[in-house]
Amino acid sequence: MADLKSDKLALELFDKLKNNSALNEKFEVQTYQFDADFLPSDTIDFKGKQSNIDAVAKNLKNIYKNQTFPTVLISDGNQTSGEDYVFGFNPANKVFPLVVGDTMTYLDLRIAQLNVNKYAFHKNKYPLEVFLNYAGTKSLNATFKITQGNTVLNEQTVAFSPSKKSATLNILLPADKVGLQLLKATVSSKESEKNSYNNTKNFAVEVIDQKTAIALIADMAHPDLGAIKRSIETNAQRKVTIVKPNQISSLENYNVLILYQPTVAFKSVFEKNANAKISTWIITGNDTDFNFLNQNQSQFAFKMSSQKEDYLASFETQFNLFALDNIGFEQFPPLENPFGTITANGNSNVLLSSTIRNIPTNQPLLAFNETQGQRSAYLFGENIWKWRADYYVNKKDFVDFDIFLDKTIQFLASDNARKSLVVNHERFYNSGEAIEITAQYFNKNYELDEKARLTIAVTNTKTKQVKNYDLLRTSNAFQVNLDGLTAGNYKFTVKELNSNASYSGGFEVLDFDIEKQFVNPDWNKLNQLAIQTQGKAYLANQTDALVKQLLDDESYKAIQKTIVKKSPLIDWIWLLVLLAASLATEWFVRKYNGLL
Repeated sequence: MADLKSDKLALELFDKLKNNSALNEKFEVQTYQFDADFLPSDTIDFKGKQSNIDAVAKNLKNIYKNQTFPTVLISDGNQTSGEDYVFGFNPANKVFPLVVGDTMTYLDLRIAQLNVNKYAFHKNKYPLEVFLNYAGTKSLNATFKITQGNTVLNEQTVAFSPSKKSATLNILLPADKVGLQLLKATVSSKESEKNSYNNTKNFAVEVIDQKTAIALIADMAHPDLGAIKRSIETNAQRKVTIVKPNQISSLENYNVLILYQPTVAFKSVFEKNANAKISTWIITGNDTDFNFLNQNQSQFAFKMSSQKEDYLASFETQFNLFALDNIGFEQFPPLENPFGTITANGNSNVLLSSTIRNIPTNQPLLAFNETQGQRSAYLFGENIWKWRADYYVNKKDFVDFDIFLDKTIQFLASDNARKSLVVNHERFYNSGEAIEITAQYFNKNYELDEKARLTIAVTNTKTKQVKNYDLLRTSNAFQVNLDGLTAGNYKFTVKELNSNASYSGGFEVLDFDIEKQFVNPDWNKLNQLAIQTQGKAYLANQTDALVKQLLDDESYKAIQKTIVKKSPLIDWIWLLVLLAASLATEWFVRKYNGLL
């Protein structure tokens, strides 16, 4: 109401109704105020950041169950949170909205809502959905822009008229820069407006560079190489480079290594990766040097012969490292690998086990390992290109097969290090919204430590002001609410006091006040509420008519009042005198008759 310049008028109406002697004679007047919450109040302030009229409806239902009463709602009808309040009130109890604010329709363009993903991938395009509203009595052409600094990313003209009062725009914006991108959406026209604050909406998108660089290292030509590259690169965030072992001078530019049928030529690759500790996927076949593998990896021991064998796949339903459906592995053509014994030296998770002519070998075909934070995968067989081709013949696409390989790469590329302190937060918040940060602290056995002591220090990067808070225990985490922070950039550090474990991050509070989005009271909705409850909506200058209707309404009977006065016995002087005279008379009578 303060933004519609109606706060003083609302206070006057509140006091006028609360102090009306006739109303107080007929009713027991209860007063409340609401913003995001609903509270009893003898005085009203306008410090709230949200308006939730639906909270009024729900709380009145709970407080006054099975009671009949009228409700006078002093409001502009503009709700910014909660469910639709029109049908929230009890229809058996009349609601009389007292509408404050200028009900005259002014020309107003407004960005009603803007939907955008919080994150986007680098060098992709991300969608933006914008809902524009128009109030006015004339036709006009509005200009809509998306800007970043002084750069215009998108601009278009939108036509409005008295019969066309809304428009929905769907826009694709490029994610050209990595990091948090602050953007502004603006709608404007040549006409002047009473309220231009709602013409602009700031938003932010964090562009993430998750491009995974994969080195497919092979010392031979094989159809598998092309099939693997094409399958992995169906995900635009993957880049596969086919290189020979002697062509790699450094491993720093790669996130995953695929070693195709390693031989002695791969010696330098294994030596460099001993320090780099990059996740690897080793694919073996008929040309693999298994003696070399025995010397340069420790997950599996190989005792192989020179005889070739065809291995069919069998899907292991108990595999749980990542979610994957059986895409028909048992029907795929066999893979070729030398016949022999493959023994796991440690814990390995088998996704596919091998069979020979439907006889289980109890040996892995595709397995995954994790040792001291380094992940690895092993495929024991060549000709995976036949799997991809066979899948296409049956399904007419490569989708699920490519997802299978993509999840394999995703497992290898993920940062698998378990952290003792895990903090969850958004990268940006709108001013006025709840700013919640949650954290979990795990002990050495990776069990949630409920006795942890977590604190957070929040620093405004501009003013350097620091605020310290404790994180409070919830059902399965620790949480802090940072409501009240002004718009700006903030850095924070969460610490666990017993172990000194810490996590540092940052977020930005965007300048956005949802209450300033409205230029008129919502008369239509408040009037609909009144009709729904068989009440009536009134304007601010019709308060006397509202009071009269409440007093004349026969459905509300006057409250019966009883006045009880209590006086002490000693204040009744004549009764005391009479009692004293009676006692004296009795004494003389008894004395006269000799009874004493």
